Amino acid sequence: MEMGVLQYLHRQSSGFGLEQHAGESTSLKLRLKPLTLKQANELVGLWHRHHKLAVGHRWSIGAQVDGEMVGAVIVGRPVARMTPQYTVAEVTRLVTNGHQNACSKLYAAAARAAEAMGFDEIQTFILASESGVSLKAAGWEEDAEHESKGGDWNRPSRGGRRTDQPQEAKRRFFKRFTRSD
Repeated sequence: MEMGVLQYLHRQSSGFGLEQHAGESTSLKLRLKPLTLKQANELVGLWHRHHKLAVGHRWSIGAQVDGEMVGAVIVGRPVARMTPQYTVAEVTRLVTNGHQNACSKLYAAAARAAEAMGFDEIQTFILASESGVSLKAAGWEEDAEHESKGGDWNRPSRGGRRTDQPQEAKRRFFKRFTRSD
């Protein structure tokens, strides 16, 4: 019987220093769990500082400790219309309740899932005011050549995009996958 992508990723997960050591309790170990968009959006609604609920997704992954959800990542199509949607996946939301290492664990799991599904790259954009430390810990790189001045997506030729989310400059992080085929 074939193992699902998320089950495989859970088994391959490094735990980011949360592996059990002799004499330690396993009660603080982060575990991954596949989520529906509705489940992930419930957490976004509770915990995200500046984004509304995601409209769609390709997949979502949750992180839990002792059966309690502590975070979620939502991965979808790239938002920018010129980014190739069949070779690039994009983290559109990541949210936690502040649990240590949950962000890094979720970014790493999203990247492993994207690679397992044959994507060439996964990317995300964070506010310029955010540090990116969780992305760096998960092995993502900052795109020094990408400069975003912020603002909204609306143009005279097309309108109707949301403007109720932060308009400040963004920083792009990515993880590119090498193929051995």
